[in-house]
Amino acid sequence: MKIKLLSVVAMVGLLSACSSNETVKNADASETVQDCVFADGSNQPAPQWVCGAPVKNVALSAVGYAEKSAAGPNFMRQMAATAARVELAQVLSLQLQNMVKQYAETTGTGDAQTVDRVNSVVTKQITDQKLVGSKVIRQMPTPTGGMVVLVGLDPKQTESISEDILRTSMKNNAALFQKLEAKKSFDELAADIAKQKAP
Repeated sequence: MKIKLLSVVAMVGLLSACSSNETVKNADASETVQDCVFADGSNQPAPQWVCGAPVKNVALSAVGYAEKSAAGPNFMRQMAATAARVELAQVLSLQLQNMVKQYAETTGTGDAQTVDRVNSVVTKQITDQKLVGSKVIRQMPTPTGGMVVLVGLDPKQTESISEDILRTSMKNNAALFQKLEAKKSFDELAADIAKQKAP
């Protein structure tokens, strides 16, 4: 009984340490580790958004870094924003894949192979399309003189871009999408999938 009680107390202590936003001692207890630091090698504490924490009124976001450059802050900002948009495309791709999968599961349409092929087509469309409407939400210099930016999309932009990507994908591969649900037009199907919440 004492062993079980000690195990429960230890687990509660471990969980509360993991959920803390404060600094945590590492395994050898010789140095303190911040829960969010700049990725420029300085290990200096950073705001939570630098580590991907959600930002109010931003549905999808990604962080990009640029190293210090003699070309100046505008160049570094552009490079960091480009890196963030590449990351944002990957985040959007994953979200759309989840939406397609969830849509197929909830409606009982399409087999696993069809869903996989649909996801592949959608992912290619995201890479081919610019993320129109994405904008730099936050930016700041890093301790080593580089630049970090947060690029994001608000909820309306996210739904609109998702729907456009899905619709274009469907028109480019009509036969495949007809297997997903033949009863609906491409526009209806794209709108339905874009409204799904990614798990």
